[in-house]
Amino acid sequence: MKLFPMPFHSLLLFVVWLLLNNSVSAGHMVLAAFFAITIPLLVNGMRDEHPKILKPWLAIRYVLMVLKDILTANVEVALLIIGPIKKLKPGFVAVPINISSDLGITVLASTVSLTPGTVSAEVSKDKAWLYIHALHLDNEAELIESIKQRYEKPIKEIFGC
Repeated sequence: MKLFPMPFHSLLLFVVWLLLNNSVSAGHMVLAAFFAITIPLLVNGMRDEHPKILKPWLAIRYVLMVLKDILTANVEVALLIIGPIKKLKPGFVAVPINISSDLGITVLASTVSLTPGTVSAEVSKDKAWLYIHALHLDNEAELIESIKQRYEKPIKEIFGC
């Protein structure tokens, strides 16, 4: 058993304890060290192994693309809301997903929810479908293809899932 199974978390706990107490006295240093060693040892068995980021540059590009999509969607949603409500066509869509890891599915669902105008409603029990609510749904097939190509494909490459 390693003394520091999660070294980054141990360092973070140590520093945060000292910052929260606004003191670097010997007593606080000892208590911070105790927490920094003990807490990670206690919770280490509860950790799930997440897929590693296989393509970090693609992950950075993905984040930048999502930020751009969020800004663009904000403008589109604002224009939809300003216009007549009768023009809105809200609807639910079932998107088939081919991601095997829980983290990958979470990233996909979060990305969809972060983009204004769409919200991830549920993942099917067999993890084969992501149900999405769209504020304005013109073309169901186009939305599904967009999510699969724009978000799911890079996530699969980033995490290798």
